[in-house]
Amino acid sequence: MSKLEVHVGGSFADTKRRVLDAVAAAQLGPVESQTHITFESWAALANVMTPKRFEILRRVHQQPAASVAALARDLGRDYKRVHEDVEALVTAGLLDREQGEVRANYDEIRAVIAL
Repeated sequence: MSKLEVHVGGSFADTKRRVLDAVAAAQLGPVESQTHITFESWAALANVMTPKRFEILRRVHQQPAASVAALARDLGRDYKRVHEDVEALVTAGLLDREQGEVRANYDEIRAVIAL
């Protein structure tokens, strides 16, 4: 199962620790691939992860879309709005778009929120 870990807040030291831990583990032998995305704040994450965008993530996880137009049709939404949402999710690293196809290449998202 591929996992995506989303971090909210935290410090540069936290990121550095994750990287150094991953390097140390890799030096001991094969390790499972890790993907991490960090948002500066809860507001930054909330700006990207709207309810409609979360709906897109869930839909694309269940069944990748051949195109943004196909995704908009499947969702019954306006193409322009879906395109904007897909671009925001791709830019944030939450969706992948290759040769027109839209997919979520992970099975789980874990959130770590620093207080």
